[in-house]
Amino acid sequence: ITTERLAGLGVADGWHCWEVGYGGGSIARWLAERVAPGGHVLATDIVARPIERHPALTVAEHDIRTGPFAHQRYDLVVARLVLQHLPERDAVLTALVQALKPGGWIQIDEFGTSYEPVLLAPDDEAARLFAKFHTAKRELMRSAGGDPEWGRRAARAMRAAGLVDVDARPYLQPRVPGSAELDLQLHHTYHLRDGLLAVGMTQRELEALREVMRDPAFRASSSVIYSVQGRKECVR
Repeated sequence: ITTERLAGLGVADGWHCWEVGYGGGSIARWLAERVAPGGHVLATDIVARPIERHPALTVAEHDIRTGPFAHQRYDLVVARLVLQHLPERDAVLTALVQALKPGGWIQIDEFGTSYEPVLLAPDDEAARLFAKFHTAKRELMRSAGGDPEWGRRAARAMRAAGLVDVDARPYLQPRVPGSAELDLQLHHTYHLRDGLLAVGMTQRELEALREVMRDPAFRASSSVIYSVQGRKECVR
């Protein structure tokens, strides 16, 4: 989804890009291949994990909640699955807009987790467990200052920050055993275990839920993934 939309912007040789919260680095590497040799990509995260090197790519540690921020430097800023976790998201978005050159683009991709239904489960208890799990994850995010529903409000936030040509597109993907979508949910039962227990799930429920997500017959829908683009207006 992310690279398909970025390709639609025409990212090409000579662009200067900043990816905020680069994670595993796949998007940063994709951008570097596109903008080389005349352009450059800065990939930042709160912890700078090593990624495959590229002459057009620089990796740096940076906390977008505190800055510092460049001013009118970038043709493109990408923030994928980042802002909805930050209580300071509105101030961060304003700073990201300031970092754009006039005419530059921002792409923000976020989840909206109000919709992620079970489509097929072994029984009603399995479906209930899956729904309880997602309710617990939303509560956990809110307790840390995040907003699990911000994805569907991202377009309005971008327009309020002064961007024009705002274009929001929703996507859904299937969650089936062995898919990246469902594997991520399975990983959350381990990675977020302590938090999930703190908001009301039990260890027995988590173990049962893992079995549900490994059942070949299990089917669910992803949450809605909102991919939103906006452009900084050129100065006249």
